[in-house]
Amino acid sequence: MKLTGKLHSFESCGTVDGPGIRFIVFMQGCPLRCKYCHNPDTWKLEDAKYERDIEFTINEIKKYKPFFRNGGGLTITGGEPFVQIDYVEALLKRAKEEGIHTVVDTSGYIFNDRIKEVLEYVDLVLLDIKSMDPVVYRDLTGVELENTLKFAEYLSKIDKPMWLRHVVVPGLTDKKENLEKLSKFISNMTNIKKIELLPFHQMGTHKWEELGIEYPLKNLREPTLEEMKEARSFFKLGDYLKKKLK
Repeated sequence: MKLTGKLHSFESCGTVDGPGIRFIVFMQGCPLRCKYCHNPDTWKLEDAKYERDIEFTINEIKKYKPFFRNGGGLTITGGEPFVQIDYVEALLKRAKEEGIHTVVDTSGYIFNDRIKEVLEYVDLVLLDIKSMDPVVYRDLTGVELENTLKFAEYLSKIDKPMWLRHVVVPGLTDKKENLEKLSKFISNMTNIKKIELLPFHQMGTHKWEELGIEYPLKNLREPTLEEMKEARSFFKLGDYLKKKLK
């Protein structure tokens, strides 16, 4: 019986989810319910648009190998990729067999020994730490923060290259205490290759409306350039990381 994955979509030439030009596989399914999620249509496994086996997906990826020559490759995102751990592992293995650079974009919420095994086939992890305040994190996502921090600490322990992502949400995740705590948490992690502070935006609002779900942050404004500059100022981690702060 062929292993198949429930997929939301593909993006053939992505440029923001890892280095270089990337083929992006959007997996279906996510245990989080982020209030600012711009892909709420990926939440439920049963809502998958496609179900594809590994060979179909890897053959689609291989078509774009000429574009990967300058540091690009495959990025698996979602949803939460590790919801479908067997498919993700098999796809990563096949990608490595083809000499393709691999990235996984994850919340870090699913973390166990099985994940540790799969990380052997991952070249770079994009880890989204949405808040360092457990109460705010739970309110924003519907789940607990603890596993994400353990995930980050494990990546540091095994020296797995990581890009840290943090969405700056006015009044929620941009508070001084949160940013200082996040900066301190990662300050000794030499595996971090880039820090991406991403401004909250309203671009996914229409998807919530199409699904008949009330968007809880519809009246929240986006951060100003000055507020983004202020957020970046908390990450005083020395020249090593300053040069990599986006």
